[in-house]
Formats: sequence, structure tokens, C-alpha cells
Amino acid sequence: MKKRNLFISAVLTLTLAIGVTGCGAKDKQATQTTSKNLLETIKSEGKIRIGTEGTYAPFTFHDSNGNLTGFDVDIATEIANRLGVKAEFVETKWDGMLAGLDAKRFDAVVNQVSIRPDREEKYDFSTPYITSRAVLIVGIDNQDIKSFEDLNGKKSAQSLTSNISEIARRHGADIVQVDGFNQSIDLITSKRVDATVNDSLSYLDLKKQKPDAPIKAVAEYDNAQQSAVLFNKGNKELVEAVNKALADMKADGTYLEISNKWFNTDVSK
Repeated sequence: MKKRNLFISAVLTLTLAIGVTGCGAKDKQATQTTSKNLLETIKSEGKIRIGTEGTYAPFTFHDSNGNLTGFDVDIATEIANRLGVKAEFVETKWDGMLAGLDAKRFDAVVNQVSIRPDREEKYDFSTPYITSRAVLIVGIDNQDIKSFEDLNGKKSAQSLTSNISEIARRHGADIVQVDGFNQSIDLITSKRVDATVNDSLSYLDLKKQKPDAPIKAVAEYDNAQQSAVLFNKGNKELVEAVNKALADMKADGTYLEISNKWFNTDVSK
């Protein structure tokens, strides 16, 4: 009986040892998998998922053939090329863009995201790649609004979470929510709103494409805003790789080529 008990004990001990070894191997494998940083994951998958609007000309929009294009699209595509991967664009309305990044629906946002202290608390930014100013846009025949102060009590079409909308709000405007720049202009030309505070580069591009558009810019905000690629925190390797790509693009003239294509000037300054 004692020999039989000793045999059973030995079998149980061996089984337990094998089980512990197996668990240890699985734990080690899991640790190795979870320790892979986002840049390594992007390179192994061969793609970087980019959050963008697709409705914000000339930064990110669809051309007459339905293809996604724009300044930000070209910048993101070139960054992806220099990382050795393909850019996969995930189109999202601006008001859900940050939530999409939080949920890791994409790896980065390239959508003229302005650098702000409140955003820096939660997210990481690349080095700035564009500088712009806000302008006050009204209908061509509007004589009531000539300055930001005149917005008080007037309807202004704005994306609610845009930093530019804060300018309109601070000047007492009645905010009418829109999905993007084009909708803002449509509401002005149909006289459903009085104005929009929006990006100067978008305005200049629209006037270049449609010089007869019945709108005008009556004031420019003197606080220049810099924009950059946006990331979730904790992805240092990816941020550094994107910063290097941007620096190399500026050094070899690729950035200026893209900038001139869309604006006929260097918009990084």
C-alpha cells in the first residue's frame, strides 16, 4: 500500500511540475506578445491606421472621382512610406475623432489637430507640421459682421470640439453644430447662419477653387495655431519615428513640394 501511495504521489508531482512549466511558458509568451510596442506592431502588420475626416478640404476630402485626397492625406501617406508601411485611412467625423483614438480604432490622427495644453495632458503630439490662423467668414453681402466682436448674438456654424469654435463661443456667438468646413459654408450661403470662424487655409483653398463663392473673410485672428500628428500616450517609439519622417521630409524638400501643391507656399511657418 505504501509503495502504491508513493507511486501515485510521484505521478502527481510530475504532473504538477509539467503544468507549472506549461503555464510558465504561456505566461512568458504572453509577456513577449504584450511587450511589443505600437511601432513594432505597425511594421509587422505592414500598415498604420490613420484617423481623418475626409470632409475638410483642402486637408482631407474626396475629389470628383471619390478618392480621398488632401494635404493631410499626402503628409500621412508620405510618413507611412518612410515607416515602410501602408497608410490605411479610417474616416471619422471630427466630433468622434478623439474618442476613436481613445478606443484605438486608429494608431494616429492626421487631421490638422491643433496643439493645445488640454490635449497635451491626455495625448502626445508629433513636431508641428503646419501653422494656420482662424478667420471670420460671412456671406458676401453681410454688412453687420466686420469683427469678432460683432459675433455676439449671431449664429456661427462650428464643429463643437474644434479649438476654433472656442473663438466664436468666447465672442458670444450662438453656436450651430456642423460636421465640417463645407457644411459651415453651405449654411452661410443659404443664410441659415450668419458666420463661421474657420481655418484661413481652408478659406483660401475654397476661394481658389471657387472664386465666385458668395463669401468673404472679414477678420483674421492674430493667434497662430500649430497642428501636429496626434497619438495616444505611451507610444514613444512611434512618435519618434514620425518626427524623424517629418524632419527628413523637410530636409529633402518633399514637405515643401506637398505644401506648394496645395497652398503655393510653405505652411509650416
